[in-house]
Amino acid sequence: MPGENLSRDEARERGRLLNVDGYDVALDVRSAVTRGAEAATFRSRTTIRFRCAEPGASSFADLLAPSVRSVTLNGRELDPAAVFDGSRIALDGLAAENTLVVDADCAYSRTGEGLHRFVDPEDGEVYLYTQYEPADARRVFANFEQPDLKAPFTFEVTAPEGWLVLGNGAQDGAAQTGRHRFATTQPISTYITAVVAGPYHYVTDTYRRAFKDGSELEIPLGALCRKGLARHFDADDIFTVTKQGLDFFHDHFDFPYPFGKYDQAFVPEYNLGAMENPGCVTFREEFVFRGKVTEASYERRANVILHEMAHMWFGDLVTMHWWDDLWLKESYADFMGSFAQVGATRFTDGWITFANRRKSWAYRADQLPSTHPVTADIRDLEDAKLNFDGITYAKGASVLKQLVAYVGQDAFLEGARRYFKRHAYGNTRLTDLLSVLEETSGRDLAAWSRAWLETAGVNSLTPQVTYDSQDRITELAIVQEAGEQHPELRPHRVAVGLYRRLDADSALVRYARAEVDVSGQRTSVPELAGAERPELVLVNDEDLTYCKTRFDEGSLATLRTRLGDLRDPLARALCWAALWGLTRDGLMPARDFLDLVRRFGGAESVIGVLQSVHGQAETALEHYTSPEHRESAARALSEGALRELRVADPGSGHQLSWARHFAAVATTPADLQLLTGLLDGTAKIDGLDVDQELRWAFLLPLAAHGVADESVIAAELARDDTASGRRHQVRCLAARPSAEVKAQAWADVVESDTLSNALVEATLSGFAQPGQRELLAPYTARYFAAIERIWRERSIEIAMSVVRGLFPSWQVDRATLDAADAWLAEHAQAAPALRRLVLEERDDLARALRAQACDEAVGRRP
Repeated sequence: MPGENLSRDEARERGRLLNVDGYDVALDVRSAVTRGAEAATFRSRTTIRFRCAEPGASSFADLLAPSVRSVTLNGRELDPAAVFDGSRIALDGLAAENTLVVDADCAYSRTGEGLHRFVDPEDGEVYLYTQYEPADARRVFANFEQPDLKAPFTFEVTAPEGWLVLGNGAQDGAAQTGRHRFATTQPISTYITAVVAGPYHYVTDTYRRAFKDGSELEIPLGALCRKGLARHFDADDIFTVTKQGLDFFHDHFDFPYPFGKYDQAFVPEYNLGAMENPGCVTFREEFVFRGKVTEASYERRANVILHEMAHMWFGDLVTMHWWDDLWLKESYADFMGSFAQVGATRFTDGWITFANRRKSWAYRADQLPSTHPVTADIRDLEDAKLNFDGITYAKGASVLKQLVAYVGQDAFLEGARRYFKRHAYGNTRLTDLLSVLEETSGRDLAAWSRAWLETAGVNSLTPQVTYDSQDRITELAIVQEAGEQHPELRPHRVAVGLYRRLDADSALVRYARAEVDVSGQRTSVPELAGAERPELVLVNDEDLTYCKTRFDEGSLATLRTRLGDLRDPLARALCWAALWGLTRDGLMPARDFLDLVRRFGGAESVIGVLQSVHGQAETALEHYTSPEHRESAARALSEGALRELRVADPGSGHQLSWARHFAAVATTPADLQLLTGLLDGTAKIDGLDVDQELRWAFLLPLAAHGVADESVIAAELARDDTASGRRHQVRCLAARPSAEVKAQAWADVVESDTLSNALVEATLSGFAQPGQRELLAPYTARYFAAIERIWRERSIEIAMSVVRGLFPSWQVDRATLDAADAWLAEHAQAAPALRRLVLEERDDLARALRAQACDEAVGRRP
């Protein structure tokens, strides 16, 4: 559609011309409860007051809507057919001061973009919520859809009687005949406005804070979810973390929370983890736990709550001019989420989880051909959509963690405080933040920024150690390497730890440590000269920098035999992450990694690390193990998982994690028979509560192996006929090993757009299952024939899901790689965002081929 993909140059020109004074948005969503075609649209009437720096100039407003009833500019009626092209409203002959009124019929969404409409299959109730980032507010009301044109917003929503309706601001008086009017917001960007409406279950609380100057702050708190989830909703724990976070940020930011109330809505069929709409944060409802979960799930939810709360300052109060500086909000929020979690809540292992899990996401993204600097080159909205990635979030957070070590925590936080006060309710660029950090730290950050924010790629650090005849270190040096495409050798502040056993039966403990500034290709660590020979040298001990950690030969040999004896949980997590990096890079055979998981996974005490290792083992088995050895490797992995499942503490999170891992790798008849018995009650494992969520986890592999047919899946749905149950059912149905099943699943997501975003995701995750390569082989050619049409016809959220989810990664061979290369060569003019997705999937496929070649070479070792 012309104009739908707004470019940076267009936004820059519009930002130069226009200043927005305010919006009045009136939405009528009573049609949401109407059955049939009338429920497809809702009425949206928007009044925008704005100024133009060059009277007489032309510009445009953004709107994605099926139809427009009227457009009025400065009292002059415009012909909608003449000025509206489906995505833009042409505005000619602007005055110095302007009023634009747009009355439109906008579409309810089933893709999680714009105003999403969900009908709960359990009770027929209708729920609405909005999701806009980066540019879907235009699906709900006419606006200037770019982050630097901030303005105050006043919303009025007419909804069915009895509904709970929430917006960014507090409700202004009681609702009148279903009409809810909300307090005018502070100046904010379009993409963080929000509306949540429906018969939600709503719980309230209050946060109070007294400041040193004698002032007091009172923030009304709310937490809500669907009525069907109310019995599972642990609002008290959510409020506890929320209050701890507000205390922490008030202590450190010296800028009171600026947006009045603080509602947190857990909504259905949500595409993201959460969204930082001020005063009305939205979360995916999977954070309302329907069954038993491990402490890692509560830790992750707390991290997301604190991440979104940090956005109230980094992103909402102060916003980037354009998506190039997306890191100014996402990197900071990602860092602050863990910083506050460790500093304010019960989840004191937050940095361990960050080092092992979050940074793995960053390392993967930074080694893709689409890698980019933390400060990215965002040409348009499609670029922006794809840059919500591991670099912008986790690498940026890692870099900030190092920056704190570089300038000092006090200087870093004082810089943040000055930044908020100087730019409150405005927009900033990279230089604005660096300037205040230079003020507070006294350091010149230009070189640091060039090395860490303005270049791409990840360095690797490897220790080189020499010893004398008494087994003492004569020299320990760190060798730094960079990739050919991104050769930047960065400055690193690292800690180097030396570990050994104090006696033959004791744990591995650190007995020496030194911090050093690494620069260039080789850096000596003279402080460790003379130390006794270590069994393990850990570069980047304590996780001070962002790098791939490598090992010398002796250290790697130690980890192969004694990884479980490493006492410090952060050091152990870093070693697991480094070993996974070696496996992904084809430097360690996949079966060696699987062997480490079998032998030492049971000794991992940090549940978040264990769950991460389980996921990595499943990937290693399916994609990195050589085909001729995959069956025996799977059998060994499932045997190890079952052993650990049986010996884990009854009822513990570790037991639950091993149960889920066992189900994921179960392949033998005995494995599947045990899963069947756990479902029908004929088998028991002491302490394992097979609740509804775990039942679905056990049923998926049974369906994928043809043990559970459609009738069994239907019977399970009868036990759990809920929205969550429907998603699980769709996933299990698509997983069955049948050509007809795969053809139907393909048609449902490729040839039809009737499924919601949640059911598309469920179908995609069920479609490709381990061991179904021959069944899926015909879809390689069909995939490459279809993706350009999918990109053209579907919303970007659904198109991204389909392009990623159906890439033929199930077939790790040269022919599939050649097919991807051929598509890329023949479609040089395809949308850059589409090409990026294919390039990324192609790179993962090539990586899998290299890893399989490494694993295959194990059998040829001399």
